[in-house]
Amino acid sequence: MCCKTNRFLLLYASQKGQAQAIAEEIEQQGKEHGFEADLHCISESDKYSLINEKDPVVIVISTTGTGEPPDTAIKFVKEINDKTLPQDYFSHLRYGLLGLGDSEYTFFCNGGKIVDRRLQELGAQRFCEMGQADDAVGLELVVEPWIANLWVALNQEFASKKEDTNHNEKSASVCTCTVSNSCIASKIEHLKIEDSEGKTNILSKSNVYSELSTRVSQPSLSQSVPPLSQSTLNVPSLPPEFLELTFQESSDQDPGPPCVSETSVFQVPVIKAVQLTTDEAIKKTLLLELDISKTTFSYQPGDAFNVICPNYASEVDELLNILGLLEKKDFFVCLKVKAGTKKRGATLPQHVPEKSTVKFILTWCLEIRAVVKKAFLRSLIEYTIDVGEKRRLQELCSKQGSSDYNSFIRDAGVCLLDLLYAFPSCKPPLSLLIEHLPKLQARPYSVASSNLFQPGKVTFIFNVTEFASHVGQLRRGVCTGWLANLVAPMLQSSTKDDGFFNPKISISSRPTNNFHLPDNPSIPFIMVGPGSGIAPFIGFLQHRQTLRENHKDWIFGETWLFFGCRHKARDYLFEDELRLFVENGTLTHLNVCFSRDTPAMVQTATPKYVQDNLRLFSEEINRILLQDKGYFYVCGDAKNMAKDVNDALVDILTAEKGVDKLDALNILATLREEKRYLQDIWA
Repeated sequence: MCCKTNRFLLLYASQKGQAQAIAEEIEQQGKEHGFEADLHCISESDKYSLINEKDPVVIVISTTGTGEPPDTAIKFVKEINDKTLPQDYFSHLRYGLLGLGDSEYTFFCNGGKIVDRRLQELGAQRFCEMGQADDAVGLELVVEPWIANLWVALNQEFASKKEDTNHNEKSASVCTCTVSNSCIASKIEHLKIEDSEGKTNILSKSNVYSELSTRVSQPSLSQSVPPLSQSTLNVPSLPPEFLELTFQESSDQDPGPPCVSETSVFQVPVIKAVQLTTDEAIKKTLLLELDISKTTFSYQPGDAFNVICPNYASEVDELLNILGLLEKKDFFVCLKVKAGTKKRGATLPQHVPEKSTVKFILTWCLEIRAVVKKAFLRSLIEYTIDVGEKRRLQELCSKQGSSDYNSFIRDAGVCLLDLLYAFPSCKPPLSLLIEHLPKLQARPYSVASSNLFQPGKVTFIFNVTEFASHVGQLRRGVCTGWLANLVAPMLQSSTKDDGFFNPKISISSRPTNNFHLPDNPSIPFIMVGPGSGIAPFIGFLQHRQTLRENHKDWIFGETWLFFGCRHKARDYLFEDELRLFVENGTLTHLNVCFSRDTPAMVQTATPKYVQDNLRLFSEEINRILLQDKGYFYVCGDAKNMAKDVNDALVDILTAEKGVDKLDALNILATLREEKRYLQDIWA
């Protein structure tokens, strides 16, 4: 007989749903291990109280932007960062924290680190080590062992709380027995899976797929080979379904783009579209100018804003066809929470508006390009008829199939449509897609203009993203491809008539950031922005030029720009504008490098990358940052460039100040705290 269920508080802070999904998995597993998770979003402060919490606390938190906690944790972080709180404010608290991040960004798992550090400053103590899961290599590599260890740590935590009852040995024995029994029960449950007729199958070596697998030399998304094809599998528990869906015939009205609840949405016309690169360039870069004169939309140079985009119409039509929903594409969808669902705290998804049609939901509400998660795979098994396909899906979501999942789904970027092509007998209902697919996110873009320089207009640039699917099919980015198609007539037209073609797009403001010009114009600053990373700095320089024209008596600090591209003749963005900024004194130092050009092509030998150029000016950079208290801005690729620039700064500081690497890193940390080392980077 099991001992009494032990409660712990489980909080999640999620930006795109990853942390929430992991927290819900912890909640489900907790039941199997004899624990009861009190699950809440960290923003729901009215439903829990850390200051009065007596039970262990588990936190799952992601990282967004350039190292910030997710939006749902902003209020929580602000509250715990209150400097008036005493050092023993949380001395009663025992907690475990799992941070999610991406090592391609400079500040890996920083959202979790911020919360972890502050909780300890306020006296809280960990009962298990902090987990730091890396999406760049696969979250599950850390998440799964961390969760497995959590049950051991929680058991020890509850056992230690019973020591004052003078029944230490008895309590430990009972709880050990409980964990042992629950683990055995859990393993048995993991080895079982309900098929569509309600029968229970043990996933053992004698599966129907093994004969076929022995004839396949290399594994793929839809095929496996021994030993996996002949292994007994630990398949995760089936996520409880919680949505009930019915269809209602609709009128011909079009709901239009969805509303973004957290901010105002503005529908604005595109009044200018320019291709900044030549047709020979590896990447196509477009500039779009929007007319915001008839709206209340406002911005500062350095801000970013959201573009609300749909999924590709062709991909939506394919999904409708595969799921047998073509005839119902214009039907209204009525959703309600299933009566008696086992999903705790089940609610209707807020990103699916009432009176939405089937096609509208797939077009505007769900991220149909999202990589399929293991929980979704587990649910899809229930709607797969072919026995061989069902077995392969079981492998991909199992513990034993983690390597195959990483190789053929996560790393390959396999989405639902890819999966349905590979497993044609899988026919999930629309309700399952709504339960498992994340919200279609608006895409952020950096402003490339100044409201002083061109009032009533906002400009942005972007590379049209192109990549190959797992089968080699060329795909474009959801938003960049849509925008490129939208303005194609403007690019192809030679007419000057403003009324020729002005498509409209929906935009919204993003939360304020610190990526702004210094308040004092006399403070010098350095800008590093290769490729499309130059965008915010065009806005900076336009703003600075206008200030110089309007305030002749002001003192302005020096401005440095380090720009880089592949070829001078193909993708030197804003070449003419930068030359004018230099000529009129707005930009005091311009340093450009071309990574694919030979010295003969550019008539002079130049460094290959922006970080190489930085090292050539180490003395000046050291002076500006440390003596003149200047600012250092970086915009662009997080995967390589941002790290390489950071390494260059470390080298500069160690050489110029004669300090070791650790001291140099501490100096950079101080600059970040002072908001003088600022990044606007993306993966």
